[in-house]
Amino acid sequence: MANLYEYEPIVGKDVINELELYASKLANVSVQHINSTAVGGGVAEILIRMVPLLKDLGINAFWDVIKGGEKFYEVTKKMHNALHGQKVLFSKDEMDLFIQTNEMNVRDMDLGGDIMFIHDPQPIGLISRRKEIGHKWIWRCHIDFSRPDPFTWNFLKKYIEQYDVSIFSAPAFARELTIPQVLIAPSIDPLSDKNKDLPQETIDTVLEKFKIDKNRPIVTQISRFDYLKDPKGVVQVFRKVRKYIDCQLVLAGGGATDDPEGAKVLAEVQEIAANDPDIFLLLLPPSSDIEINALQRASSVVLQKSLREGFGLTVAEALWKAKPVIASSVGGIPLQIANRYSGLLTHTIEGTAFALKQLLQNPTYGQQLGINGREHVRKNFLITRHLRDYMLLFLSLDHKGKDVLFL
Repeated sequence: MANLYEYEPIVGKDVINELELYASKLANVSVQHINSTAVGGGVAEILIRMVPLLKDLGINAFWDVIKGGEKFYEVTKKMHNALHGQKVLFSKDEMDLFIQTNEMNVRDMDLGGDIMFIHDPQPIGLISRRKEIGHKWIWRCHIDFSRPDPFTWNFLKKYIEQYDVSIFSAPAFARELTIPQVLIAPSIDPLSDKNKDLPQETIDTVLEKFKIDKNRPIVTQISRFDYLKDPKGVVQVFRKVRKYIDCQLVLAGGGATDDPEGAKVLAEVQEIAANDPDIFLLLLPPSSDIEINALQRASSVVLQKSLREGFGLTVAEALWKAKPVIASSVGGIPLQIANRYSGLLTHTIEGTAFALKQLLQNPTYGQQLGINGREHVRKNFLITRHLRDYMLLFLSLDHKGKDVLFL
């Protein structure tokens, strides 16, 4: 795990000094992060890197995961889909199970942080312990809240408004709430295995492992096998483009313990791919960060054709590697891509296919998009900026109503 000073060549000494200043004001504060899974998905990926760096700064940060059975995660997946705008019906038994599982975790978990930092809907009910233990409570939303199903939103809102503050990833996700809302975008760690520089030999070894031809253009989407990532739409885009340009498609990603739909989605994509020798469907284990890094670096173009998206960390990952990225204009993706400057934003299968043909036929244009995208990520979406935003929020919790804090 990198220490804070290893980031100095990337972000500059002033950024490191600023982080140390804020941390010095939080030396006696403990921060307990709680989410629903230790493996898989962007939340776990961020916390794996974030918590050790907070500790490196001298803050007592730690991370716990709630417990829940298979039925609970089926309910929370339905809730996730509903918050992304899908029409979903919940039975009374399902809502009771959600409440009961949260109540079980309230009883069984040691909720001891001075700041309780709760991530996403699955553990949202832990707030019921607040009257007993006090402390400051933050609810962090990592998903696309732009058009939530009204029933699900109203159910969660009763919990959210018991927190001190809520955090969203993009302005479009802000809702009408009685508590303060803060905009904090997620981030990537440039020194993690998924994002660090790799020698060409490592990249070539990964391509050989998966029998991908390094001499033909590679188009890649890295994501969980999830309907909202639209992997079947990616296959359609690829087949439209391959009529004109000889290329290969890589759809690669892992699963998450709180996402029971992944195997079903993968099976459906396998069916439509129909043993096409130019389509590589890779279900990767959690320890595959080097492989993902190598696949992105080997790609001619990276896609992120999401139907809905909380932020889309895979976009920032690809931009950091200076790759030309084509992504849907949804969720937090437009924060990362200025269209035709740091990537290309699209809305349809046809538009995505047109953009892909354009970049494959004009690699010089794609190269400039990648250069611009990397610099945009360096300035806005690295973990050091994320640390700064979180620490400033922690400090503000003890100074409610003040517009200026003198440090």
